[in-house]
Amino acid sequence: MKNIWVIILPSVTALAQSETERDPNYSAISMFLAFVLFTLAITYWASKRTKTTSDFYTAGGGISGFQNGLAMAGDYMSAASFLGISALVFLNGFDGLVYSIGFLVGWPIVLFLIAEKLRNLGRYTFADVVSFRLRAKPTRTLAALGSIVTVLLYLIAQMVGSGKLIEILFGLDYELAVVLVGVLMILYVTFGGMLATTWVQIIKAVLLLFGASFMAFAVLYRFGFDFESLFQKAIEVHPLKEKILMPGGLLSDPVSAISLGLALMFGLAGLPHILMRFFTVSDAKEARKSVFWATGFIGYFYLLTFVIGFGAIVYVMQDPQYLDADGKLLGGTNMAAVHLSHAIGGNLFLGFISAVAFATILAVVAGLTLAGASAISHDLYASLFKKEKSGEKTEMRVGKIATIAIGATAILLGIAFESQNIAFMVGLAFAIAASTNFPVLFLSMYWKKTTATGALLGGTIGLVTAVVLVILGPAVWVDILGNEEPIFPYKYPALFSMSAAFLGIWIFSLLDRSPEAEIERAKFNEQLIRSQTGIGADKATEH
Repeated sequence: MKNIWVIILPSVTALAQSETERDPNYSAISMFLAFVLFTLAITYWASKRTKTTSDFYTAGGGISGFQNGLAMAGDYMSAASFLGISALVFLNGFDGLVYSIGFLVGWPIVLFLIAEKLRNLGRYTFADVVSFRLRAKPTRTLAALGSIVTVLLYLIAQMVGSGKLIEILFGLDYELAVVLVGVLMILYVTFGGMLATTWVQIIKAVLLLFGASFMAFAVLYRFGFDFESLFQKAIEVHPLKEKILMPGGLLSDPVSAISLGLALMFGLAGLPHILMRFFTVSDAKEARKSVFWATGFIGYFYLLTFVIGFGAIVYVMQDPQYLDADGKLLGGTNMAAVHLSHAIGGNLFLGFISAVAFATILAVVAGLTLAGASAISHDLYASLFKKEKSGEKTEMRVGKIATIAIGATAILLGIAFESQNIAFMVGLAFAIAASTNFPVLFLSMYWKKTTATGALLGGTIGLVTAVVLVILGPAVWVDILGNEEPIFPYKYPALFSMSAAFLGIWIFSLLDRSPEAEIERAKFNEQLIRSQTGIGADKATEH
């Protein structure tokens, strides 16, 4: 089974290879250009309102809870989710829901454990929270490095996916397509900052929800909104018959199921581009509203992908126009939703869905780039190298330079990894977020005895363990390096790397008897009060 994390990537690659003479989709091109022009106009508008570091990083804290929730949903509902989950339902039926549930249940964890404290304790990044009472140098360094690694791994996958998609729609060379995506990404973030990024994500979320809703309701309309009739028809068509309504076939190994669940749930709570969004609202109340709205939008979206998957079984699986000479789906099974859009709405709706699929990637890469740039300019440059003495204009300038550098790096890596199986990279990004960022963030807020030494060593152990286990596992050791058997038998390392991180932080914090450690423990009560009230959080001192 292909890795769900970037399921779009092999699908668009296969589609490009199977239809090398494919004509450009002019409907998609026109809609894509309209989206780009509109969002560039928003970027120009936002640039006039981005004057300070607060504006650049957090849109001045002026985003409402509803707007931020919609932007969060837009940041999180990737093309991989849209195409990948519907493809899993297309292949396995009911079992595809395991990923939907895993992606969704992380949001209540964020709501109850992270959102309020994060907003009250931080300013721009989650490193602000970690360094509230822990020594700034080790904790900010670890948090920044964890953020940058996560962002780059995520960006490679998104750049390759978007490059392949534009290559198909426009008929452009892949390298030119990647450069186009990178330039747009740099323009959004450099000139518009968080305000432009937020509105790009909101627009993308609305378009994606509309497109998915239209597809799902069109399918249900044809069955009189009778789910039983839809499922019965799918059973008749699908080669697995009744098994598509029975759970347990996709992840029969309990260790893999648990490890995947942990990565999905707790990786969300450690993704820097998601955590950064909590600082765009005015207070903790609006932060809670953000998660509430985001959970609602995302839950609704994943219900739609379930219907879309079953609709693809009925209308695409046995239609000759969507099959190749061997009877397999054109472009691979991951294009099931795209083919369904044509079956439902013809070329016009196919163009719309194709353009929306690209818009989802563009919105995600903008958020990722801003998170990476903030880690460099705020966490490393302003807070560590200049010790908050750099000045707002200088910090913003460094942030924009970092944006260009990250964009250029993403372009080069996207071109370099064009022909590689990079599906493991986003999986690794989630594993690193769950094994490095989340344990450090969680224990710094909730465990009094946590020290900077413990956080640094434990977080590093989680980071190294996640990377090594992925390399030794099936995704790299077998699929990429060509070995017959993996050294580590599981695709998903989070169960082991998360445990190693928490254990490492616990042990090394207890062993830390330094004077600095006693100061850090003594500041826990101050942090607790401010995490509940938010009073003075923006004036937190680091030592």
